[in-house]
Amino acid sequence: MAKLEIIVSIITINYNGLKDTCELIDSLPLEDKSIEVIVVDNASKEDEASIISSRYPQVKVIRSEQNLGFAGGNNLGIKAAQGKYLFFINNDVILKPQTSDIRHLISRLETDDKIGAVCPKIRFAWGDNPIQFAGYTPLSRYTMRNRSIGFGETDKGQYDIAHPTPYAHGAAILVKREALEQVGLMPECYFLYYEELDWSMMFTRAGYSIWYEPACTIYHKESQATGQNSPLKTYYLTRNRLLFVKRNIKGLRRYITYTYLLLVVAPRDICRYILHRQFNLASATIKGIKYFILEK
Repeated sequence: MAKLEIIVSIITINYNGLKDTCELIDSLPLEDKSIEVIVVDNASKEDEASIISSRYPQVKVIRSEQNLGFAGGNNLGIKAAQGKYLFFINNDVILKPQTSDIRHLISRLETDDKIGAVCPKIRFAWGDNPIQFAGYTPLSRYTMRNRSIGFGETDKGQYDIAHPTPYAHGAAILVKREALEQVGLMPECYFLYYEELDWSMMFTRAGYSIWYEPACTIYHKESQATGQNSPLKTYYLTRNRLLFVKRNIKGLRRYITYTYLLLVVAPRDICRYILHRQFNLASATIKGIKYFILEK
């Protein structure tokens, strides 16, 4: 009997998140043999990889002995994946049978050879499931500001038309393997945050577009691993915003943006943290700037 072709490889990263990861796996269509599920355990403190393997023998579990970060963990999963399409999803995501059909994402990719990646509609997994993502607006030229379309809004179907988006959302991205082979792996220099924006820029430079497809909706618990306002998150957001500018903006515009981020945004954030007695966040902001400068 011929071996069934793997159509989609679902890749997720686990880092001290056994409960979330198991809830994600429980929401996946494991009975579909054309789908493989890959969990990369990013050096969790306990041996969560063995627990996942024991509970879900049909899942491919890869244990990394060191924390490779978001991009590094996903890249490890890519190297093990066999699918024609690769679906990267956070472990704090839930799929629902009635709304989360991955085939809608595949259909969107197949409408045009130059669509390299597609993201579903993302709604929060709490309350009345407000929208988190219905595409992104472009980054402003100098301030690096943009917004997630529909963020915080009640979903009344107002964003139910598919459209291109300049950047993918890291919580859920379906990618064509052929596009991935042209674009390359996720940039590992960020470790956490901004890698999906940089990867999106890599797709764009390679001539591919990225789309938002609302026919598929997933549900996101958001920041279960790092916390909503943790020093870790503050450090990497500060450092990586500057690193993103370094890697993606050229000429005079780069230095105007550096000036804005270092002389306006950072002092404003530090003062706000101090006023709210969040000294650990002020310290994390300073540390992010320091390490970016030292790494240049």
